[in-house]
Amino acid sequence: MRDFKIHGAQSGAAITVKVTPNARRDEIAGVMADGTLKINLKAKPVEGAANEALVGFLAERLRVAKSQIDIVAGRTGTKKLISIVGLAPAEVEARLAAPGRAAGAAKGRPADRK
Repeated sequence: MRDFKIHGAQSGAAITVKVTPNARRDEIAGVMADGTLKINLKAKPVEGAANEALVGFLAERLRVAKSQIDIVAGRTGTKKLISIVGLAPAEVEARLAAPGRAAGAAKGRPADRK
């Protein structure tokens, strides 16, 4: 899956994501040409619900606390810069590439369909 870009940071990693709210399920939907990770979320984009769902989804997928994930830029848009504290870029890559426990996976379907 490693076509997305992970940037090293002083205490972790950073990734860019494009969020599609109101989706049928929470899932990693693919990678854009510029390396941005596409993520579908069931949450609606109102009153921060989609941002909260994104942080929760990434925390579960990366197996870190929600407090280790921060939306650095793009809080009101669909394209966001995400900071992940405490994980090296290689570890972020490995955990995102591994099969996840997103909504589809809970029902026996692959979570990372493209």
